[in-house]
Amino acid sequence: MSALLVFALFAVTFIALSVFYLFFYQDWRRKRQLKQPFPEVWRQELETSVPLYRKLSSGLKKRLEQHVQLFLAEKAFYGCDGFEVDDRVRITVAGHACLLILARPFGEYDEVRSILVYPDVYRVQAPERDGMVVSVNEQIRAGEASSRGQVVLAWSECEEGARTPNGPHNVILHEFAHQLDYLDGTADGAPPLSGKQAEEWQHTMTKAYEDLRHSLRHHHQGWLDPYGATQPAEFFAVLTEAFYQQPHHLKDTQPAVYEVLCDYYRVDPIQLNLS
Repeated sequence: MSALLVFALFAVTFIALSVFYLFFYQDWRRKRQLKQPFPEVWRQELETSVPLYRKLSSGLKKRLEQHVQLFLAEKAFYGCDGFEVDDRVRITVAGHACLLILARPFGEYDEVRSILVYPDVYRVQAPERDGMVVSVNEQIRAGEASSRGQVVLAWSECEEGARTPNGPHNVILHEFAHQLDYLDGTADGAPPLSGKQAEEWQHTMTKAYEDLRHSLRHHHQGWLDPYGATQPAEFFAVLTEAFYQQPHHLKDTQPAVYEVLCDYYRVDPIQLNLS
């Protein structure tokens, strides 16, 4: 066999393997992963730690389990400040995070690579700019999301959200909403949208955001956690918490916002039906 023929065969093989890896490997790997049975102990943990799971139809439970299975296979968990990450922590985080993509492609979490879990709220040194002056202030945080694919969570806050599924706060939902927001490259309060859906989002969310800010400026009781009025990115994240945790309240006070979120998430938490 001539050297030219050997080189040609090597080149064709290399190109074929490259194409497979770039375009087909991830899908092949995920299908292979989902052929593995979902562990019963994980299912029991979902029942305990993700209250909404108990209300899902059998079909939606299966879909959530598949997303959780892929999430746990692909995302790295790290304990911080001596915290030990066990199956309860991993299932609680994965289960709540995957509620946001229950009716959406798992690929929307492709950029999420690592989850750092602290035992409790943690302190960070955050720079603040006032004109030309930059100072560093200490902040206490319950969680944060990064465009680099990292999510940081305080476990005490995660537990509180799991224990009070009808409460106003769920740090896991909040931070993973930010990750969906980052899909178009920046956290601006709007995940990737197009056409009529984008127009409806822009019109509805802008009006609701300004109404909330106006109410708070005039010392009126807001219909949403005031933190949502700090910037559009936080508005979307806090709305996502309300959508899954307090859907009746959100629909009663902001029906147009509720419908826009149903359209985006493709699920109605009140009816627990795919839209």
